[in-house]
Amino acid sequence: MRVAFKHHRSHSLGAVGRVAAIFTGLGLIAACAMDKPEPTGLSPNLAASRGLPFVEGLASPLWQQAARDDVSLAGLMPVQAGHAYAILGVAQYLAVQEAEASAGDAIAQDRSNGNGIGAGGRPRLETDRGAVAGASVVALSYLFPTRAAGLEHALAALENDITAAPQRAAFLAGETVGRAAGAEIVARARLDHFGDPVTATIPVGPGFWTSNTTPSTIAGGQLPGVTPWFLTSASQFRSGPPPAFGSAEFNDAVAAIRNFSDHPTAEHSAIAAFWALNAGTPTASGFWLERAGEEIASHGLSEREATHLYALLSATVADATIGCWDAKLTYWLIRPWKADVGIVPLASVGKPNHPSYPSGHSCVSSSAGEVLSTMFPERRAHFEAMVAEAGLSREVGGIHYHFDIVAGQRLGVSVARFAIAADASGNSVLTPH
Repeated sequence: MRVAFKHHRSHSLGAVGRVAAIFTGLGLIAACAMDKPEPTGLSPNLAASRGLPFVEGLASPLWQQAARDDVSLAGLMPVQAGHAYAILGVAQYLAVQEAEASAGDAIAQDRSNGNGIGAGGRPRLETDRGAVAGASVVALSYLFPTRAAGLEHALAALENDITAAPQRAAFLAGETVGRAAGAEIVARARLDHFGDPVTATIPVGPGFWTSNTTPSTIAGGQLPGVTPWFLTSASQFRSGPPPAFGSAEFNDAVAAIRNFSDHPTAEHSAIAAFWALNAGTPTASGFWLERAGEEIASHGLSEREATHLYALLSATVADATIGCWDAKLTYWLIRPWKADVGIVPLASVGKPNHPSYPSGHSCVSSSAGEVLSTMFPERRAHFEAMVAEAGLSREVGGIHYHFDIVAGQRLGVSVARFAIAADASGNSVLTPH
């Protein structure tokens, strides 16, 4: 199986300098802002030509990069990372919406044209940046408590870098609203059951998954009980059952993975390593948020549109993960290397400690890819190729059957389409109330 997408060696967007800037107050990345004062609704046909450049740049990509760095440094497991990114993304987007609504006529007073900033001028720019900063500090301090002092220091540096009184006032006003929005999402997170103990009972018998640990543990085993962002229930898009253990279809799927294991290639090993995205990396969720950042820059999105995309993508991925684990803990399917002890998973991939069906990686990648493909339809073929290669990586890595991948991709796309429709309705978790 070959796909058009060619992986590259670095997951970085070259943002090291940009992230350092936000923590030293030395400036922000150059980017583009779209002249769009009306309520945000991400258009599937965003035109880069509408962007108006400004030297100050967007705040949200920097704070998103800071989150990915913290996820990597903290060694969060993929399910933990996905949960964290959604908290940050939703907090940022609600903060920008609420700050702009709060500013009202103050933003409209400076609708200068030709200044490189766009409608709303510097007041809107600083209001949005302050809102993003305030929400980000609150959300990230909750997620990474030992980083709280450093985050506050970074924010103080940004405040001190604004010398003009009107601009500083706008930033501080936005920051106040942003902190409140962040606190609202943190309060939600404290009650979303992500930290609940795992109470599932692991079935015993032929074809059932067994834990890698003694006593038995299940990574992400609490997820079916976590409060979703959009879904009505964890089981809303539950996959149908996998092929029966010992059936011809199941045995053929095992044989295919055994063939990959017995005949590894350099290309397959590189693909598996690239997409491994285990603890110690930004994880798969972070990888797709990086791709969102690339589209934000290339399409010249405004702060409001950028935070909208981050929020929609991260919350959708979090919900797809919840739905995926609901199916995993319904079917409890044995992993390939335990169905055939001759299968040796690649060391770069490891041995995930949760049931095989469906593939969590494919649930994440397909849901993210569908959000990006919907918002940037001219890029659909590219994103779909990436999703396909991500799925292939788990097969050649020896940890998933092909039907795991297919089910994960279907579930992820279903969740994404539901989330996109809910968001478009204007009455979802992404709508201020």
